Amino acid sequence: MAKLLVKLQRYFRRKPLRFFTLLALYLAAGSLVFLHSGFSGEPTVPGSPRGPAGGEGPGLPYLGVMQLSRGFKAAATMPGRARRHGPWFKSTSKEPAERGKARDNGGTRSRALRGRSGREKEEDKARYIGCYVDNTRQRTLRGMSFFDYKKMTVFRCQDNCAERGYLYAGLEFGAECYCGHKIQASNASESECNMECKGERSNTCGGINRLSIYRLELAQESARRYGSAIFRGCFRRPDNVSIALPASRLMLNMSVDKCVDFCTEKEYPLSALAGTSCRCGFPTTLFPLHEREDEQLCAQKCPGEEFESCGTADFFLVYQTQVQDNRCMDRRFLPTRAKQLVALASFPGAGNTWARHLIELATGFYTGSYYFDGSLYNKGFKGERDHWRSGRTICIKTHESGQKEIESFDSAILLIRNPYKALMAEFNRKYGGHIGFAAHAHWKGKEWPEFVANYAPWWATHTLDWLRYGKKVLVVHFEDLKRDLFVQLQRMVGLLGITACEDRLLCVEGQKDGNFKRSGLRKLEYDPYTPEMRKMISGYIKTVDTALKLRNLSGVPDDYYPR
Repeated sequence: MAKLLVKLQRYFRRKPLRFFTLLALYLAAGSLVFLHSGFSGEPTVPGSPRGPAGGEGPGLPYLGVMQLSRGFKAAATMPGRARRHGPWFKSTSKEPAERGKARDNGGTRSRALRGRSGREKEEDKARYIGCYVDNTRQRTLRGMSFFDYKKMTVFRCQDNCAERGYLYAGLEFGAECYCGHKIQASNASESECNMECKGERSNTCGGINRLSIYRLELAQESARRYGSAIFRGCFRRPDNVSIALPASRLMLNMSVDKCVDFCTEKEYPLSALAGTSCRCGFPTTLFPLHEREDEQLCAQKCPGEEFESCGTADFFLVYQTQVQDNRCMDRRFLPTRAKQLVALASFPGAGNTWARHLIELATGFYTGSYYFDGSLYNKGFKGERDHWRSGRTICIKTHESGQKEIESFDSAILLIRNPYKALMAEFNRKYGGHIGFAAHAHWKGKEWPEFVANYAPWWATHTLDWLRYGKKVLVVHFEDLKRDLFVQLQRMVGLLGITACEDRLLCVEGQKDGNFKRSGLRKLEYDPYTPEMRKMISGYIKTVDTALKLRNLSGVPDDYYPR
């Protein structure tokens, strides 16, 4: 061994450049390993079983023995990026067999029948309506459109239309995709929609001047849109209309497009249609958009578009344009070191990232994190890179639930979400990223049952631990935050010691989604929870509900209990 070391020493003395090269490679490899461990940080999960002696604090019911295995972290590693295009639920191994059958059944009629069977498989995403006549002068679907003469698929068209909030998606010529809110044409024969999609042979994508149309099954919370504008609702005319909506123009041929384009050109985020008058402005205390009226009060046809409503002189139809409201977009680090550490605590999948986005917009200060997620940093969460004790951020994201970790904070906002929704959201994040989705195989495989068995008990112990060990805890339910964002955000900002500016909070309402909202289209059409899973989770819900009420807090929302 000594002779070998002497030979190596003499070799590197003669060729020092090679020595330094190997040293540099060694250091570089170590740096990469260190960076990787920083990017893939995960919260620690308490793994010790609880007994009656070490229960949930005075007055809290015993939750039972919960073995929270740490082993699931290694098993639930995130795979590569999910495919954006193409039906995610189809097995690629079946494609050759399907194509062989397609060749045997040639002809336009067989392609139409094959397309219909393919459309039945698309039920996970949308419902097929039928084949419709289309022409270039009067489009059947008059919203957004795009073409792809190489890779167009039914799913890709549906996904793009759903992301923009349209109700219908139609395909034509095998490569053209059209979106819209209304179907404005007559039916055609199914055999006329017989052209194969350019990106897949298992489905048909319309025909010559014929659209294959699908109705998109969007999630209930998905925003209603008209093209690029978001529909806000029907509202009563404000008292000081010239101050509340300062820009206006008389339009005898009024339509939604014309008014939205006018307000976009004037750089206003709100477009209000009042019959033949178009008004533009910002959401303010004079026009907060909190008291919606019945849409029938605004159901007056537009002079320039018979299929659209343009409101009246007393009731305005309001749309949000693509103009960004910059009154709440400035963010910075705290000018002086924070005297207290405030936690933004939640179970994974409970909307912590969304809550951080809202807090940053409402306060103008960056939020920090107990971990480091490079993807969040790249999306604009600049406090992600700071150490959580730096004192430069307004609050710190954490999923921790141990006594030592909880007592490190002086106060906390505890965000609680329906466990059925939270578990599915976290499962999607682990296997699809922050705005992606887990593959169909993961839901049907062993990953989902193992995930529920490990994470469902943690949902309960997380809340119970924070109620027991937290020094000053403000409980916020995710569902209440979605339903009444203005009031709940005021409560959260108040705990942070920031005076809430109402106009800034109204600005946040218009920018609430951020970059971390999943498309409402790719939801599961079946219930992934077995009766055994539901029985277990219902027990945890009752325990958390009792714990909240024992502290004179409102219990869990009613929709936590499945009907």
